[in-house]
Amino acid sequence: TQYSFSADPALKCAPEGFDLPIRDIRASLGAGFIYPLCGAMQTLPGLPTRPCFYDIDVDPETGNIVGLF
Repeated sequence: TQYSFSADPALKCAPEGFDLPIRDIRASLGAGFIYPLCGAMQTLPGLPTRPCFYDIDVDPETGNIVGLF
């Protein structure tokens, strides 16, 4: 939790002799590491390999922006 190094919110600060339940292990292959997920921890989706701004442009004839939607 944000108040303790353990998974038990009742144990404050840095308790000793506790178990940390790991519910899943994920690999971030592009970055080259693995990481555990504990409790109700959520992750954000990864970014695409090609940024979307490459598809956005301005039509020189009309001045309209194309490729946003």
